[in-house]
Amino acid sequence: METISENRCFGGTQGVYSHKSGTCGVDMTFGLFLPEEAEHAPVPVLWYLSGLTCTHENAMVKAGAQIWAAEHGIALCFPDTSPRGEGVADDDAYDLGQGAGFYVNATQKPWAPHFQMWDYVVDELPRLITANFAIDENRQSITGHSMGGHGALTLAMGLPGRFQSVSAFSPICNPMNSDWGRKQFAAYLGDDEAKWAAHDATMLMEKQGFDGPLLIDTGTADQFGDLLKTESLAAAIATRRQPAQLRLQKGYDHSYFFVNTFIEDHVAFHAEALYS
Repeated sequence: METISENRCFGGTQGVYSHKSGTCGVDMTFGLFLPEEAEHAPVPVLWYLSGLTCTHENAMVKAGAQIWAAEHGIALCFPDTSPRGEGVADDDAYDLGQGAGFYVNATQKPWAPHFQMWDYVVDELPRLITANFAIDENRQSITGHSMGGHGALTLAMGLPGRFQSVSAFSPICNPMNSDWGRKQFAAYLGDDEAKWAAHDATMLMEKQGFDGPLLIDTGTADQFGDLLKTESLAAAIATRRQPAQLRLQKGYDHSYFFVNTFIEDHVAFHAEALYS
C-alpha cells in the first residue's frame, strides 16, 4: 500500500492511499479519515459509496462529513467507484465503464476481468484497512449517494449482519426498472434478469428487508427523479413494514449541496447505531 497524502483534519487525519488490487487486477485508490480516537484504540467505520462519474475524492472533499465523524469518533472510508487505467474496459457514455461500476461483480466481457466492485468493497478493501489502520471490523455502517446509495442499500440488505445501519442520499432505488440500471446490468451481468434482483434495493426490500435502522433522503427537485424510482422503494418499505425514515426534502436537487446539507444527520444516525 502506498500513501499518496495525509493531512491533519479536525483533530484526526485524512489520508489517500493506493494499492494493487487482486480483486480488480489494477491499482485502486481510496480515501480514509481517521478521528483522533484512532490514535488510542480501534474505531467504528462508516463507508461512503459515491455516484456516477465520481472517484474517491468527490465525497471526501465535497460532502463535509469529516467534522461530524470527528465529533462522534468514527472513521470514514471513501472507495473509488470502479477500476481505472490502461487496459480497463470503458465506454463513451458517462454511466457505463470507468466511474460507473454499480457495485456489482461483472460476469460479461469486456467487463469481467476488472469490474469486481462488490467483492472489492465487501472483502478486499475492508481486510486492507482493518489490517493497516485502527478500524473495528465489528462496527461498520454504510451510506452513499445516487449510484452509491444503490450500492449502500444493496450491500446492507445483501449481507445480513455486516452493517449496523444504512443510509442513502438520492439512491437509485429500482434499477431493474430504470435506465440507470437496465443498461448497466445487461452489460455487466448479462440478459438473465433473475441475476439482477440481488442488486436492486426494491427487490431486496420485498424479499428480505434490513434488520437495522434505515434512513433515506431524496430532494423533491432532484433532476434525476424519474431514474431513481424512489416511489418503488417506498412502496416496498410500506408493504414490508420495514422500520425506516424516508424523507423527501423540499426543493433540494441531486447535487453535493444537498448531501452537504444533510450529512450531519446521517453521521449522527450512524453514530447512534455504531455506539449502541
